[in-house]
Amino acid sequence: MPHAEDKEIARRVANRYRRPWHRDYARSKLRMDPVYAFVADIVVDGRPLLDVGCGLGLLGFYLRERGWRGAYLGVDFDAPKIAEARRAANGEHDFAFDDGAAQRLPGFHGHVALLDVLHYLEREEQVALLREAAVRVAPGAALVVRSVLRDRGWRFRVTVIEEWFLHALRWMPSPAKHYPVREDIERPLLDAGLVVEVHPLWGNTPFNSFVIVARRV
Repeated sequence: MPHAEDKEIARRVANRYRRPWHRDYARSKLRMDPVYAFVADIVVDGRPLLDVGCGLGLLGFYLRERGWRGAYLGVDFDAPKIAEARRAANGEHDFAFDDGAAQRLPGFHGHVALLDVLHYLEREEQVALLREAAVRVAPGAALVVRSVLRDRGWRFRVTVIEEWFLHALRWMPSPAKHYPVREDIERPLLDAGLVVEVHPLWGNTPFNSFVIVARRV
């Protein structure tokens, strides 16, 4: 469940952005989406965090507001969003952003977050990215993947429609390319020696979101 202080946190994070639609998006996303609080409970040890597909940097800013002081690196191929994230960071200590393609991850050792990214890649690219992410998970740390999982339920159908609108409105520069099934995500992570758990995480949203936590013990 979202943290009790998320409403105030959402307001403070939203105020970092200069454009009204970015502020509205940040406020709504942080209030409704349970994934931010979920990740916060995993990275409490303060290890560095690599946020793949970070967009506007909401996860990093949320974690700072929750008191997390680890080093943060956000990567995303959407250069305009990265530019906004850098401006919003305003010189935040140990906060960095990179607009390189997500498939070419920088060197890193710590926790890794991969939230709502996989379905924008082809299946082979998804496997490659999961393997790259797994290599960067330090002993005792975790890779947190939040993804749509393909099935026959109504939530999946709603998610597909929502993704179509996001691309049509140009909020997402890339359309969805492949919706994975559970095994598509689990297999590369198990092969990398990680211990994997899968949980539904749609909260109060209608979307077919699941969170996969892969730990290196």
